Amino acid sequence: MTTNRCRFCDAELSETFADLGMSPLSNSFLRAERLQQMEPFYPLHAYVCGACFLVQLREFESPQNIFSDYAYFSSYSDSWLRHAQAYAEAMVRRLGLTRDSRVVEIASNDGYLLQYFKAKGVQVLGVEPAANVAAMALQKGIPTEVRFFGTDTASALRAGGKAADLIAANNVLAHVPDINDFVAGFKVLLKPGGCITVEFPHLLRLMAENQFDTIYHEHFSYLSFMVVEKIFGRHGLKIFDVEELPTHGGSLRVFAAHADDAGRRPEPRVGELRQRELQAGLSSIAAYRGFAGDVVRTKCEVMEFFVQAKRAGRKVIGYGAPAKGNTLLNYCGIGRELMEFTVDRSPHKQGLHLPGTHIPIRPPEALLAATPDYVFILPWNLKDEIMEQMAEVRSWGARFVVPIPRIQEF
Repeated sequence: MTTNRCRFCDAELSETFADLGMSPLSNSFLRAERLQQMEPFYPLHAYVCGACFLVQLREFESPQNIFSDYAYFSSYSDSWLRHAQAYAEAMVRRLGLTRDSRVVEIASNDGYLLQYFKAKGVQVLGVEPAANVAAMALQKGIPTEVRFFGTDTASALRAGGKAADLIAANNVLAHVPDINDFVAGFKVLLKPGGCITVEFPHLLRLMAENQFDTIYHEHFSYLSFMVVEKIFGRHGLKIFDVEELPTHGGSLRVFAAHADDAGRRPEPRVGELRQRELQAGLSSIAAYRGFAGDVVRTKCEVMEFFVQAKRAGRKVIGYGAPAKGNTLLNYCGIGRELMEFTVDRSPHKQGLHLPGTHIPIRPPEALLAATPDYVFILPWNLKDEIMEQMAEVRSWGARFVVPIPRIQEF
C-alpha cells in the first residue's frame, strides 16, 4: 500500500492514530555477524480511516519478506497451548465435529492447534506461509500447505476436495495487507452450513489499556468488532456470535457463517458488543484522536524507570523477545546500556539480537545467573505465566516489572 488509502474501503487516510517514529521490522532478529551492517527502519505510523474507522499501517514490506521465514513458534507458550486445547474441545462439542469433518486452520504455525483436533480423530489441514514453521507442523504429522491464504488458495483447496466444516484463523487477520481478498477466501473455502472462527486483538481494549506496543509492521490492521462485521458482510458472510477472550491483552473470537445460512441466528452478545463499541465512540473520529497522548505519557514513564534504575545501580534484565517488546524498546530508546540482555524460551531466538536495539537474547538460565534487581517482562500479556516460571528470582528480592498499561512492579 504505497498510497495512503484505506485497505478496506479505499478512502484517503489523513487521521493519525499513533505515530511511533521509525522502527525496524519487529521480528527481524539479527545474527551477530549482521550487527555491523545497515538495518532498515520504516515509519511506524498508524492511521484511522475517517470513513470506515479501520485503524491501519501502510505496507512498507511485503508479507512474503516478513512471513516466509518466521521466528514465532506458538508451541513455546504453555498458556497458549491450553487456550488452543480448550478451543478444540469446545468446537468439537458445539459443532458436532466427527471423523468426516475437516478443520482448516489459516496461519497454522507449528501445528499447535490442529494437533488437538487430530487427537480427536477430526481431519485437519494447515495453511502456513512460513516454510520453517510449517516444517515443525509436518514433523507432528499435521498436513500443511505452505502458501499464503486468499481466494486463489481457497479455490485450489476447494477444487482439491478440501473444503472446510470449520475454518480457524487465530491472530492472522491483522497480519493481512489485502484484507478483502483474505476474507473473500473464507467464503470460497467454507462448506454450506460450516463455521468460521477468527480471533484478533480487540481495538477497544488496545485503546482503553494503552497497548500501543502491539502496533508493529507485521500487524497491518487494528480491528474493532464493528469494522470486522462490515468486512465480513461485504464478502457474503455474517457474524452470528462473539466471545471476549483474555489472550493478547484482550481479544475477540467471532463466529461467522454464510450470509444465507438460516440456521445461524445472531446471539444477543453480538448486538451487546456492537452497542458497547458505539457507546465508546468507535464510530466517531474524536475517540481515536486522544490515543497518541496516552502513548507519549507511557513512553515517559518507561524511560524514567530505566534511567532511575541505572542511576541507582540496579540491574534490569528482560524476559521475552516478542514483537511487541521490540516496538516498545525502539520507541522508548532502550538499548543495551539500560538492559544488558533479555531471555526467551524459544531456541529459535536464543543467540540472536533484537532488531534496532541489538539487545542479545539468551536462554532463561542466564537470567537466573545474572541475579537482576528487576525482571522486565516484555510479553506483558503472559506475565502470570512468566512470574510463575521465574519465581526463583524472588529469593534474592528481585521484582517483576510490566510496562503496559503503565509501569507496574510485582
